[in-house]
Amino acid sequence: MANASRLVDDEEVRYDPGFLIDKAHTATTSRGSATIIVAMLEEVGVLKIGNVGDCGLKLLRQGQIIFSTTPQEHYFDCPFQLSSEGSAQTYMDASFNIMEVKKGDVIVMGSDGLFDNVFDHEIVNIVTKHTDVAESSRLLAEVASNHSRDPGFESPYALEARAKGFDVPLWKKALGMKLTGGKLDDVTVIVAQVVDS
Repeated sequence: MANASRLVDDEEVRYDPGFLIDKAHTATTSRGSATIIVAMLEEVGVLKIGNVGDCGLKLLRQGQIIFSTTPQEHYFDCPFQLSSEGSAQTYMDASFNIMEVKKGDVIVMGSDGLFDNVFDHEIVNIVTKHTDVAESSRLLAEVASNHSRDPGFESPYALEARAKGFDVPLWKKALGMKLTGGKLDDVTVIVAQVVDS
């Protein structure tokens, strides 16, 4: 992400998230792998999104989610990732979206630590109650962190896991137990509001 930040104004990028992801990934010397999402807002009100993996973006307009990115996974809990190894995904595996945005629209971006632990209605509730985007971002991260450590919380992650066939052992099921809880993970949240230039 440091490379993406440094390269965002590069002439070759030209408001293209695919070029930005490629250049940032190519310039990365760190070993390992990571998911990535970038969003670039042009002055004409066009939001361009590039995403590899299960980070996400939601676009809210007048208190309603009007767009959400779709996570990219090989299988449950195994997202696409950019890697220092040659066998992983590249910018060509990214999903790309272009959205027209309007003044007042709110953009919520985050790592899977946000979306695995916070439901859409909670996101909408927090964002619509707080006009300060920094406060909304802080509160969303706090809620995600709290939910991730709550073993009894029926999180989006637990619901998806059960829907995919993952659950507690049979003896626990016989006692009426089921897989619950949040997902301990990194939590990154960015909230922005579209304004007139």
